[in-house]
Amino acid sequence: MLILVFNAGSSSLKCELIDTKKEKILFTSMVDRLGSPKCEFGMCVGEKKLMMKPKIKTLAQAVGLTTEMLFSQKIFGNQKIEAVAHRVVHGGEKYYEPTVITPKVISELVKLYSLAPLHNPPNVEGIRAAQKIFKKIPQIAIFDTGFYKDLPERAYIYAVPKEWYAKFGIRKYGFHGISHEYVTGLALKKMSGLLGLKSTKKTKIISCHLGNGCSITASIGGKAIDTSMGFTPLEGIVMGTRSGSIDPALVPYLAKKLKRTPEKIITMLNKESGLKGLSGISSDMRDIHAGNLKGNKGTQLAYDVYAYHIALQIGAYTAALNGVDAIIFTAGVGENAEYLRKDILKFLSHLRFKVFVMHTQEELHMAMKAKALLTKKK
Repeated sequence: MLILVFNAGSSSLKCELIDTKKEKILFTSMVDRLGSPKCEFGMCVGEKKLMMKPKIKTLAQAVGLTTEMLFSQKIFGNQKIEAVAHRVVHGGEKYYEPTVITPKVISELVKLYSLAPLHNPPNVEGIRAAQKIFKKIPQIAIFDTGFYKDLPERAYIYAVPKEWYAKFGIRKYGFHGISHEYVTGLALKKMSGLLGLKSTKKTKIISCHLGNGCSITASIGGKAIDTSMGFTPLEGIVMGTRSGSIDPALVPYLAKKLKRTPEKIITMLNKESGLKGLSGISSDMRDIHAGNLKGNKGTQLAYDVYAYHIALQIGAYTAALNGVDAIIFTAGVGENAEYLRKDILKFLSHLRFKVFVMHTQEELHMAMKAKALLTKKK
């Protein structure tokens, strides 16, 4: 079964065509730094690689370019695409499991825009663009929040009036669940082989998904027990353009001082803060590191705050787990910024644990979940 997977991020579009029978990736592409002059498109088919700098600004254009390049390759043989799977960040309390996308589902996802303003809008934009191209093929939503549906109540409940949860669904949802679930499962397999463990049901893992968006998850035996992102992806550690957790009283205070609406302040906390806000230069760790090498004080401050808060969260989850057996670094920054990993681990030198650097394969994980859903329906 061939399944095409789209993973729309806040500044990127990943795509993979996957043969789920062989669990083999036939085509992979990435539109990076979408909407900026530095926008790039990369494609890989077997040993063939292609890089280009397209003049595209929207996610719909990225979907169009990606599918155009996909169909220009002779990789289908007698097979055809049987489903298109989409990563969707926020499903609220209604959607956790893989779901066939209908007009009603899209309508519900639109209602959740305010909860994931950097992701749900491009997720839906990508779905609509794909529906225009693949008109008769099932489109399936795979939710980032799915891995956290069974969080302990003490972890997901906020200390606010109890009726807020009952009336408005105010709780921690957690995000990047597709990535955390995949790398955690892979780490458990590796640890079982490396250590000869008969069972990994009690294995304690802290997974760090560090990209433009960042989150950290604590799990035992592959089951999430807490995670850093909350009601929205704004909560948690410092990120590329997001502030992470701050004193909520800052929102009305800044609204008054800056003469902006609270909604505008939230937008600024999502899009103008984090590494970008502190450095005054960029949200991209590659640019931050380059600035550090040149002695830029702004980028160094941003970097130090970022590394410090990641280490703090790992420390907190080590307490929640009562120890840790392994720490995973994944996603663009987690995988590639060796200098950052070293600086984070300096804070944790009093602990003993395995360290894994893993390439998260969210798209493969999504494809297998979509296949399971389609197989079940048959």
